[in-house]
This record gives sequence, structure tokens and C-alpha cells, in this order.
Amino acid sequence: MRRGTLVRWGLPVAVASVIGAAIGAGPVIAAVSGDPVLPERSAAQLLADATAATRKGGIAPMSGTVQQTASLGLPALPQLSQAGGSSPLSLLSGSHEVKVWYGAADKLRVAMPTQMNETNLIVNGGQVWYWESDTNTATRMTVKTPAGHKRPVPPLPEQAALTPQQLTEQLLARADEHTAVRVVNTAEVAGRPAYQLVITPKDEGSLVREVRIALDGETYVPLQVQVYAKGSAEPAFQVGFTQVTFTPPAEENFTFTPPAGAKVEERTIDLADLVGRRVEERTERAKDVAEQAKVVGEGWSAVAVVPFSLDDLSAEARGKDASGARGEADPQAMLDAVLKSATPVSGDWGSGKLIRSKLVTVLLTDDGRILAGAVTPDEIVKAAGVK
Repeated sequence: MRRGTLVRWGLPVAVASVIGAAIGAGPVIAAVSGDPVLPERSAAQLLADATAATRKGGIAPMSGTVQQTASLGLPALPQLSQAGGSSPLSLLSGSHEVKVWYGAADKLRVAMPTQMNETNLIVNGGQVWYWESDTNTATRMTVKTPAGHKRPVPPLPEQAALTPQQLTEQLLARADEHTAVRVVNTAEVAGRPAYQLVITPKDEGSLVREVRIALDGETYVPLQVQVYAKGSAEPAFQVGFTQVTFTPPAEENFTFTPPAGAKVEERTIDLADLVGRRVEERTERAKDVAEQAKVVGEGWSAVAVVPFSLDDLSAEARGKDASGARGEADPQAMLDAVLKSATPVSGDWGSGKLIRSKLVTVLLTDDGRILAGAVTPDEIVKAAGVK
């Protein structure tokens, strides 16, 4: 099974992670505007209601279609269209859909259609199927769970953000003096009345104008997340339901029989071993980050600074290209295209190359650093002088 196929529905680039890390802690209660359609709620009340609803009965059974669109203002990337849906880079532009059926913690189906094929992940109790129509391959996964663990965990990729629920958790993790929050109770998403949390950065140096998060007015399930860049009328990034139904999906949605002639593969996942390795990997990764990375600034103007080597990055890109994964874009060609679009900059701190999108600015310095943040070029150049 190609890891890239599943990862393509993960969070694009570092946009949401940069934004999410920039939001601080503590609720902010603001005014409600417009003619009420739903009962008025402050931001704090709305989040409390959403938390209570989830704790009471978990996520309600549902099904729907999620659409993700991105218009980040990136340079033209070679082979992006040829990469289709199989590359995470395909999420950097255009529109993409995923269909979701959720019956319970151990009943889930995710279908990821593209122009020419479709992949499906079906979780039904302890049985998991992964189907790829383009290769006519079905992989049956047996999940070995630790003693006392009643709910099998579907083997989804780490840090995946398949739906607005997952992205909302990241964006609303914290809010502090750097952020203003207000509530609109007149929104509508996928034909359903919804509350809309409008999160606005107070930092002038941020590229983000606002983040809008729509919560269903009845179930409080997040239905849509939109990120607007300053100077743009349309969202630079958006993920949300275009159609949703809060009724238990039919049981047939969670059953799968490989088509005649399909290649069937078997795979066993030891959950205890998998969790143990992930904990170890995350611990090691956190240690590396703590030793090497630092953050300059606060709130939405925060800039991450980590050691950087263009030679190492190029070598990694060449290595991925040499793996020859079918349908994947050429990493080295894309790296070259991005670097070609970079603007030379210099200052008392030295010199480097500046890359800017609508939501993220990146600076590659000649002294071996990479700086990234949802900030203006002036802010990131200023941060380069802090050593």
C-alpha cells in the first residue's frame, strides 16, 4: 500500500500547523451580529456545548461529502496535474473530495475518488480493508489489539486531517490575547443552519485575515473550516462538507467483497507494537526539535527557525524520486521550481532566498537556517536577525 495515497488527505504544507501553533490559550467572548437564526451563543458557550455533546454520546453517526480547496498562490509546480490525487502536493491547488461514512468508533468508511480511479478504506470491527481500483488490489488488514483494548484503531496516517472536525481541533486548541473571536449565528453549510466562529489575528504582521469555523446548529459537529489571507475575498484554504446527513449509514457501507479478479493481500498490524513505536518516534522527534528548533516572536507573528541544508534537502528529494512511486510528482523538479521562484534578500543577518504564498512565508538563509511562519516578508526578515 502506498503511503502517499493515504497521506494526500493530510494537512497541506505547514499552513494549518503554523496557524494552529500561533493561536494561544483561553476563550474570548465576543458579540453576535446579524438577525438570529439559531439561539445566541458566546464563543465560550458554543465551545462548551460542542464539548458536552461529544462527551455525552461521542460523534453522532453520519455520512457526507467533504470538499477541500486551496488557492495558496504558489508558483507553477511541474507534474502537479499528472500527480493527480496520489500526491500530497496535489492538495496545494484545485479542489478535492472525500466521502465519509461513520457509524461508530469501529465502523468507518472513507472513499477518495480521483478522475480515473478510487481508493476506499473500510473499517468494520476488527476487520479493515483497503481497496485501490487503479491496481485492482484489496488489502485485508488484521488489527491485533492489546489486552483490555476494546476498540480497534483504524490504521490512518499520523497527523491526518480527513474532516473539518480534526482540523477544528487543531485551530481551536488555544486562543489568547493575540486573537479576537466572535460568533455569527446566521451561517449555513451543506444546507444546515450553523454557528460560525470567526477568529481574527490581532498581529499586523500576520498574513492571515481570519479563520472561520462553522459548527452544526443541532449537533455542534464542525462542518467547515475556512482560512482567509489578507487582501483576498475568497478563502486561501477551505475544507468542509458539501453534503451531510446525521443518520446511521446503512450497514452495507461497511462491508466489502473484493471484485472478481482482484489481487488480495494480507497484512497484520500489531497495535501494541505500532503504538509503542509511535511513542518512541514522537519522543525522539520532540527531543530533536527541542535541541535544534526555536521560535521567534509570539502569537500569529511567531516564526519557526530550524537548521537547514539545501544539499540535504536536495539529496532527500532525489532519494524520493529514485523510489519510483507510481503517480507521484517529481520531488526534485518541484523543489527546483520553488527555488526558482524565490526572491534573493539580504540584511545585517546575511543573505538568503525568500518564498512567499498567500498564507506562509519561508526564508532559506545562506548560513544554514530555514524560517517559516504565517507572516509578512518584513516580519520573517526581521526574525532572521535574531540569533
